[in-house]
Amino acid sequence: MPVATITSKGQLTIPKDIRDVLHLRQNDKVAIVVEDGVAVIRPIKGNILDIGASIKISAKEKPIDFKKARKETIRRIAGHTAGEGR
Repeated sequence: MPVATITSKGQLTIPKDIRDVLHLRQNDKVAIVVEDGVAVIRPIKGNILDIGASIKISAKEKPIDFKKARKETIRRIAGHTAGEGR
């Protein structure tokens, strides 16, 4: 079983034999999904829409309102930046 070490910056190098099996090349993207307490690496091929089936939302969760989340993020950053000038 290949072993990898996490660096002080939280980086992880995927061992070559795993990259070969998953056909991963430099600058490829992967999704790391936690399933039953285990991290699973899934290659992302194509565009962001291709991973839609990998994203699971509980029936109890409401869909994310990305426009609202973006506005809130901008508001918080603006407030934080304004606070630094004091």
